[in-house]
Amino acid sequence: MSTKELLDEAMKLKPEERFTLVEGLIKSLDEPDKKLDEIWAEEAEKRLKAYREGRLDGIPMEEIFKEE
Repeated sequence: MSTKELLDEAMKLKPEERFTLVEGLIKSLDEPDKKLDEIWAEEAEKRLKAYREGRLDGIPMEEIFKEE
């Protein structure tokens, strides 16, 4: 079934059923991606190690959040 056909069928649903469908679709997009979480955790560990070894300079929090 194509996306257009699926949408056409969904439009035949009662409003409450369409809401349930939309809510389910949005919820499915909000689920965390474990692979991405692992990649970011590895990157954070690399950056922390580089900082502790002096290979990466830190930026003071005040400088990051200063208003211009």
